[in-house]
Amino acid sequence: MAIKVTINGKEYEGKHGETIRDVAKRNGIGIPVLCERAQIDPFGSCRICLVEQDKARYPVVACAAPVFDGIVVNTETELIKGLRKLDMELLFSNHFADCVAPCNLTCPAGIDIQGYVGLAANGEYPDAEKLIKQKVPFPGILGRVCPAPCQKECRRNLVDETVSIKFIKRFISDINFEKGTRYIPPVAPSSGKTVAIIGAGPAGMSCAYYLAQQGHQCTIIEKLPKAGGMTRYGIPDYRLPQKELDAEIAEIESLGVEFLYNTELGKDVTIDGLRRSFDAVFLAIGAHVSKSMGIPGEELDGVYQGIDFLREVKLGKKFDLGETVVVVGGGNTAIDAVRTSLRLGAKNCYIVYRRSRAEMPADPIEVHDAEEEGVQFHFLTNPVKIHGKKRMEAIESVRMELGEPDASGRRSPVVVKGSEFMIKADTIIMAIGQEPDVSCIGADCKVRTTKWSTFMINEETFQTDIPEVFAGGDAMRGPCTVVECIADGRNAATQIDRFLKGQELTPIPGVYSVQRGKSLKALKALEEEWKHRFPTEPRAEMPMLNPKKRIKSFVECEMGFTERELRRDAGRCLECGCFSQYDCELRQIGKAVGAEPTALKTKGEIRFESDLRHPFIMKDQNKCILCGACVRACDELHHVGAWGFVDRGYVTTVQPSFGVALQETDCEYCGTCVQN
Repeated sequence: MAIKVTINGKEYEGKHGETIRDVAKRNGIGIPVLCERAQIDPFGSCRICLVEQDKARYPVVACAAPVFDGIVVNTETELIKGLRKLDMELLFSNHFADCVAPCNLTCPAGIDIQGYVGLAANGEYPDAEKLIKQKVPFPGILGRVCPAPCQKECRRNLVDETVSIKFIKRFISDINFEKGTRYIPPVAPSSGKTVAIIGAGPAGMSCAYYLAQQGHQCTIIEKLPKAGGMTRYGIPDYRLPQKELDAEIAEIESLGVEFLYNTELGKDVTIDGLRRSFDAVFLAIGAHVSKSMGIPGEELDGVYQGIDFLREVKLGKKFDLGETVVVVGGGNTAIDAVRTSLRLGAKNCYIVYRRSRAEMPADPIEVHDAEEEGVQFHFLTNPVKIHGKKRMEAIESVRMELGEPDASGRRSPVVVKGSEFMIKADTIIMAIGQEPDVSCIGADCKVRTTKWSTFMINEETFQTDIPEVFAGGDAMRGPCTVVECIADGRNAATQIDRFLKGQELTPIPGVYSVQRGKSLKALKALEEEWKHRFPTEPRAEMPMLNPKKRIKSFVECEMGFTERELRRDAGRCLECGCFSQYDCELRQIGKAVGAEPTALKTKGEIRFESDLRHPFIMKDQNKCILCGACVRACDELHHVGAWGFVDRGYVTTVQPSFGVALQETDCEYCGTCVQN
């Protein structure tokens, strides 16, 4: 006999013995649940499947509540949504785990670092490159110039030294290039849509790479003679060889992307003209305008701007720098300029920086390499005037001391009174920053700009005030890293693709992840456990050319890992991201109900050491949500009862009686507990 069941105002038929969850599931009504498992009696321990039942005093668990004739149920009321969210946050409260590895979370482009490092460790280099290129099209470039923020968060640091994530990426690219096994993605049939991209730098080319895969015809318009943007004209060859750059640009061309060189926005083409010819426009003009210090004497001969200097060197201009070169600034452009000066024949090269070494934004590795090559540093020093008649002859500077932190969090330098002194030099290169040239859009263009000379956009959609015009990279956020520009290009491509298909532009979703946290207490506990579990094994050091040899040419300084070094270093990865992150029900439901993983985190960071005593089963109590599925499966399906609950409350654990090893029980090694 059929039973009348009403769910969310609609009538359904139920059967005797069925639960609310059974009827809902059969009719396509989603009720989240974590503890439900086939062949095991309903338990209702997770309480995520709560629903409101008419005339019931309290919400009921749908997986265990039987239906009866005339029952009325609501599954999505505000009360139920709030309770599910609270229940998930309670489950997360002592879930001491990392869904996604910290290195992945730190990467601006969201590359699956743990995945490709694992593939590299197994020698699966084509698959590793394919995985990388889901997020970035330039593994060879990034493997050389990325500042590698991922390595700062590598959990291997708790044992000894970080995994060489950046250099592993470079090896993967190089060996696939050498063997002819580089990954080229498939291209969808033509969509009939066209996109104009202004700027052939990392952001522009990345945007084209991902749009082309969707079947859209992309034309990249570049005012310089070759593609690459700042990677070609701002990064010296000793860091990024032209051969590697050209090879990865050729891959963009192989997707059908067209390049139009020596064509300048505002001079040869306009935004309005491009809007009439293309379905969408992406502005990725970079930040090629050097900032001036505004001090007397900057107009003298022998005074150059950092970005202009590096670009002119790449374009073949000859420089007579003299014997002594002073570079002002503390970023990577300053380091590139001073090391380039050494290679152009300067004997004495100095960096003058107004803050201390600790505040330098330049990559510490680049600073170290510059020191090896003989560059000298004047910290807490700031130029105030350049002396000379027609050509500069000396720089008047003052000593500085650090005061209170500024808006960037760095301590502001303050002039020490009466500390003026002179530095004699033949050339000075100003490398204090750069910005985009937004004047190229023209005075009549409706794309708004900011006081920082960047394009004003909706940061969630990359869209300007003109719906079909988008912007990203340096042009949107100001000078940033190559990997950040690549991420902007890919994300902008996602939004442009939606726009071309007439879809709503929605924010790019972030990564939903439980984390062990960054608290010193949590990390100290991990450090103690992992130093016990993993033997110390220092990372492989990148082989380098001898400093005296490398300053005589622009040959690449870093020589690359051997395959043996690569496999050993990749094998050092602790694989701290969860293996089940892509199919984890806890994570999926938590995201669906809007639970905040850290909302109810316990102050004590309750955690347990992993039980590794069994030869086949690792038990990590830190990830257990006490659903009881493993306990009940062992008992109900195999009548063994190897597992049980021990203690109560937050300290409850699942383990064999008296804490003995699993293999000391009647366990049959069937794996049912793991499956459930």
